Amino acid sequence: MTETARLHADWRPGCSVEVLRKRAWMLAAIRSYFDRRRVMEVETPSLCRTVGSDPNLDYFASGLSFEGSGYDCTLYLQTSPEFSMKRLLAAGSGSIYQICKAYRNGEAGRLHNPEFTILEWYRVGYDLEMLMDEVDELVGRGFGLAAPGRNPERITYQQAFISHCGFDPLIAEIADFRRFAEATGDPDAQTLCGDDIRLWQEYLFSARVQPQLGKTGLCHVYDYPANQCALACLKADDPRLAERAEVFYQGLELANGFRELDSAGEQRERFQRELEIRRQAGKQLPSIDERLLAALNAGLPDCSGMALGLDRLLMCLVNASSIDEVMSFSLSRA
Repeated sequence: MTETARLHADWRPGCSVEVLRKRAWMLAAIRSYFDRRRVMEVETPSLCRTVGSDPNLDYFASGLSFEGSGYDCTLYLQTSPEFSMKRLLAAGSGSIYQICKAYRNGEAGRLHNPEFTILEWYRVGYDLEMLMDEVDELVGRGFGLAAPGRNPERITYQQAFISHCGFDPLIAEIADFRRFAEATGDPDAQTLCGDDIRLWQEYLFSARVQPQLGKTGLCHVYDYPANQCALACLKADDPRLAERAEVFYQGLELANGFRELDSAGEQRERFQRELEIRRQAGKQLPSIDERLLAALNAGLPDCSGMALGLDRLLMCLVNASSIDEVMSFSLSRA
């Protein structure tokens, strides 16, 4: 079959019309939920002059040129609307939410598409526990992902790791991680993680812990190691930990949230550490978002924020095994 013939043969959407209707219902239900609670819907740019420096994320960049306008620059498709939304919070918006597209380079597969739909919301005056309560209400009860007759499970990162790996990731040394990988027959771990504790924690959590989470309903994992949380407040009683929570359902990560860091100085230092990690890995080095830092310096209200992947949520609602089954035109059909 020629390429032209192949393109003519697969013009139809990857998902069914029934799933399209389910997506429309899901989006309407989310908007209704926040409208009833007087949380304002906002829009922020997908194209910005800079982008987050998270070492785990790669991004799309494009040149902008208007001759003689002074606007010649590189623009980045946002991996999340977070920075712009925090600028709105600092400007006095109050609690806000956004449903939008986000973009991440190098992510394509059964659970990933380079362009995806995200719900991100920020609650002024909420701590992380209150935000997890809201996830339970919106996603657990509202969309039926709570285990029947039970509240969603909540477990610390440390407890989850010990339960499924048998050792404490907060006090373990590199040798402990290596011994576990060798004992479980994981030959790739050493090559991927080297001598970096953070990489070992992330790798083993993803490979060994996450698949066991949320088997009967939503599961919140909270109190993550501080080295994995560049945008979250550290816990006042244990600076090894940060106020971060992730939400899982049947081994699938659905959402990621923080008690938001409001110190411009601390945020700059964390960005600089991330950029150094990117430099050592040979990755692109975006400039630090000075407008975000200016907003933090002006005063971010005490708030917590959550980002929820809506394509993955829809996968759960329709029992899909691949993200292609819930998108009209994923990468293979775009």
